[in-house]
Amino acid sequence: MTAGVLFEAGPWVATEIDEPQLPRLQRFFDDNPAYFLAIQGRPAGPDEARLEFDDRPPEGMPFDRRWLLGLADPAQPNGPLLGMAHVLKDFLAPQVWHVGLFIVATALHRTGASRRMYQALEAWMQQGGAHWVRLGVVLGNAPAGRFWEACGFTELRRREQVWTGTQAHTIRVMAKRLDGAGDLAGDFSDYLARVPRDQPGSTLP
Repeated sequence: MTAGVLFEAGPWVATEIDEPQLPRLQRFFDDNPAYFLAIQGRPAGPDEARLEFDDRPPEGMPFDRRWLLGLADPAQPNGPLLGMAHVLKDFLAPQVWHVGLFIVATALHRTGASRRMYQALEAWMQQGGAHWVRLGVVLGNAPAGRFWEACGFTELRRREQVWTGTQAHTIRVMAKRLDGAGDLAGDFSDYLARVPRDQPGSTLP
């Protein structure tokens, strides 16, 4: 595998986005505004990439490592990003990884690219020690909800009045177990013991 490549996702490769690459990430956000229009009610701001790069969980929500990942055509090392993800390792508890943001270029929607990119990302997280993956989906964002359900995620709880930009949302907290098969895949008892804030009915942020 080429130096600097974290994993391959079909014809695309994932690399870590560092500070000098923020203009590239900003172009991706500018060229693919659908997520920001749906969630924030406006296109990406001029400093959106910087905000994402600097974003950290609130105090009291521990994590071990974070990555801002870009997916692109390896034949165009400096070409446009075609996808991105913001990932936290050991978030809230050991072996729990969190996908904070996952966006695929609009031109690739309904081509199977999103599923291929996520499957490669999930395999990479599992190789890194993930037993569970969690994420949040805005209630009402039906396409995203269907996508994550198709990827095997289960809703555990809902968070009310979560502000994103100028809009308040209800967030569906979803998770997927990676270390089991069959009936074990839907067993979250161990996970919920480790991450009590995700218990159904929890009022924790």
